Amino acid sequence: EPLVAPIPRETVSYYGSYSPGTILISASERRLYFVLPDHQAIKYGVGVGRPGFEWSGVKHIADKREWPDWTPPQQMLKRRPDLPLHMEGGVDNPLGARAMYLSGTLYRIHGSNEPDTIGEAVSSGCIRMTNDDVIDLYERAKVGTLVIVLR
Repeated sequence: EPLVAPIPRETVSYYGSYSPGTILISASERRLYFVLPDHQAIKYGVGVGRPGFEWSGVKHIADKREWPDWTPPQQMLKRRPDLPLHMEGGVDNPLGARAMYLSGTLYRIHGSNEPDTIGEAVSSGCIRMTNDDVIDLYERAKVGTLVIVLR
């Protein structure tokens, strides 16, 4: 079975109104932009919320963790009673290599142990990236980084 090549990360021109250091997520495009100086941005492929789990808004990164543990929220456990109550961080963990927690939500920008889901609408609202891409973004984005999510 052939592996799906991940969506390549690329530097693109950016002439929008957001300041360098801002994360802009276009759910319809399934792309995340990290705004750089000089009218540029890094464009990453992402997985987004499946139908019924789309959302938009202005948040910020409230916390960051490397190889995070995962405790599925109660709402998710009700939908998926087969899930573990808690999972240690590591390569089998669905949060992947890094997680950035979005203020006032249960959502995260996180890595994935399912790279073939990047570019798809499959999550319960979290923004998924390949582990390589989430590590790259994690190094750039600080706690407090503005995150704009557009439908």
